[in-house]
Amino acid sequence: MNGLFARLAPLLALAALIGLWEVLVRACDIPPAQIPAPSLIAKTLIDNGPQLLAATAITLREALLALALAAAGGLALALVFAWSPWLEKTFLPLAIALQVTPLIAIAPLLLIYLEPPTAVLACAFLVAFFPILSNASAGLKATDRGLIELFRLKGASRGTILLLLRLPSALPQIFTGLRIGGGLALIGAVAAELAAGAAGNSEGLAFRIVEAGYRLKIPMMYAAVALLCLCGVALYGALAGLGHMVLRRWRDEPETEA
Repeated sequence: MNGLFARLAPLLALAALIGLWEVLVRACDIPPAQIPAPSLIAKTLIDNGPQLLAATAITLREALLALALAAAGGLALALVFAWSPWLEKTFLPLAIALQVTPLIAIAPLLLIYLEPPTAVLACAFLVAFFPILSNASAGLKATDRGLIELFRLKGASRGTILLLLRLPSALPQIFTGLRIGGGLALIGAVAAELAAGAAGNSEGLAFRIVEAGYRLKIPMMYAAVALLCLCGVALYGALAGLGHMVLRRWRDEPETEA
């Protein structure tokens, strides 16, 4: 019973928060142009479903593609850094510089030189890349030294140790980086779409937010933001579930009583 309540607690808290929101808006007679009620937001979602879902599909596709590229590039570069510490000292400062540069400053520049879809993809890739790289590098460095020495005693080469010992040992932190990178890829895609949408060159969900803001369609803005939240939660949940499936061997199994 306690386990079931623990699983339902987040949903119950969310339902209570939405109910309180609805009651306060109605009780205080707040106009929809200021704060729309959840029921009005839900109605807006239903009435504009095809348009919003099409925009959501564009944004989510951009974020997923950027995440896939960031995962492949970040993991590959982390393996290169683990193979050659000299290369890590050489190129890691550049990766850090790209990470700490504000995305809102990069997006308009990329839109000058790239087509809007490519610029959005590049922005999402840049913000998702470094967390994956840093977590993968930390995981590769954290391999037990005793196991490394054991592999060496058995005659294993550097490549064998890297691929058969250090890489599997780093999987928990790699998946941590993927969960962080997934959320950041969505944020990067939305931020780039906002910049592109301000110039009238985007079709994603963030562009719908900009468009609704220009037309003072506040319920539409809330509906688009709600879809973005759902996409973020779904993406995080999917990555967490994938990590749980892959890392079940790393988790302690409950002991069975005789």
